[in-house]
Amino acid sequence: MQIIKNQKIIEDPWQLLEVDEDFPDGDFIIPFVRWKNERNALKGRNGKLGISINGDDDLDQLVEDLDHFAVIALEFPKYTDGRCFSYARLLRERYNYQGELRAMGNILRDQMELLARCGINAFVLGENENLTEALNSFNDISVKYQSAADAVEPLYRNR
Repeated sequence: MQIIKNQKIIEDPWQLLEVDEDFPDGDFIIPFVRWKNERNALKGRNGKLGISINGDDDLDQLVEDLDHFAVIALEFPKYTDGRCFSYARLLRERYNYQGELRAMGNILRDQMELLARCGINAFVLGENENLTEALNSFNDISVKYQSAADAVEPLYRNR
């Protein structure tokens, strides 16, 4: 499967596991509830680990373990649910998370640049989405009026 990461189309090396699925070889992303239930065992495993969270999950329960995750996948169940926009900004700015922040789920092309401004650097789009066309979304907004996690200088600071 292909995804967009750092504004390029790449092959996704990560496997997304369900709560009760066996651990395969390689790098995988697990649900937040599985991390809570198997945390101690997973801390000692070899290989990279990612976690998926949604707006219902308590970010405060994850903060002390951020260094264990190479990927944090933020799930958007519907395009009108903006809670993970806030999570992305908090992870980048308050908690200084440096790994991959991945948007998954119901993401609209119009939201991609705004998600990137919040600190998300990878996007898993639907099977019917054209990734090449989606890349153009990063050029939709030419002037930034406010500061954000992407550290682009906002227009008002150019006075």
